[in-house]
Amino acid sequence: MNITAVIPARLDSSRLPNKLLMDICGKSLIIRTYESALKSNLFNDVIVVTNSKLIKEELNKNDVNYIFKNKEYETGTDRIADVSDEINSEIIINIQGDEPFINSKTLKLIIDKFIEDKEKSINVVSVMSRFKSNYDVENPNNVKVITDENQNAIYFSRSIIPFKRNDSSINYFKHVGVYAFRKSFLTKFSSLKIGDLETAEKIEALRMVENGVAIKMIESDEKFIGIDTLEDLEMARKMINEKGSI
Repeated sequence: MNITAVIPARLDSSRLPNKLLMDICGKSLIIRTYESALKSNLFNDVIVVTNSKLIKEELNKNDVNYIFKNKEYETGTDRIADVSDEINSEIIINIQGDEPFINSKTLKLIIDKFIEDKEKSINVVSVMSRFKSNYDVENPNNVKVITDENQNAIYFSRSIIPFKRNDSSINYFKHVGVYAFRKSFLTKFSSLKIGDLETAEKIEALRMVENGVAIKMIESDEKFIGIDTLEDLEMARKMINEKGSI
């Protein structure tokens, strides 16, 4: 089974503009992420997909495998779907460009889910992790997810779901923005209608939910570190300095 990691890369981040080109101990964030994906040894290929000429220049300087498309997209998944015909793999995994610390254990669980699926009934796999604090649950920047008994996603929201009306004990789960797709489905993604729920919540997973596409969720206890603020950037630099490398 051929598996390709694809890293969507854009510069127009609202919270930390140009973050993918910011320096982390001698290398840009996008190069750190790309090299981490390669070092995981989980993929047959790793490709960056970008519409930025500045990122393209950075990738050329570092001999990175990439696809350049001078287009705007609704979501990172739309960006990947648009180039999926150029990727010779059965499984395509979306790696966030601002997450330089690859969580190999979780990615292996995702890959195993497809390997175990002999009937090829699973088209999309994503990740969730348990919230550790009420503050994080209440933060609308953290997307919450609820699932059925088969671990298929029922709904994603920036609001607190489920709403707890009494003192019963319940776990809240954060949706981690890692997606893995069967290529045969991904080629159809952009033809799915953008519905009212995705428009309201600004969560691309809801496009699949609204169109009846099952998303298999797996739970991970690994910590996912994304670079969204200057504080995150400083933390990443500190971690790399302490480790010596990623």
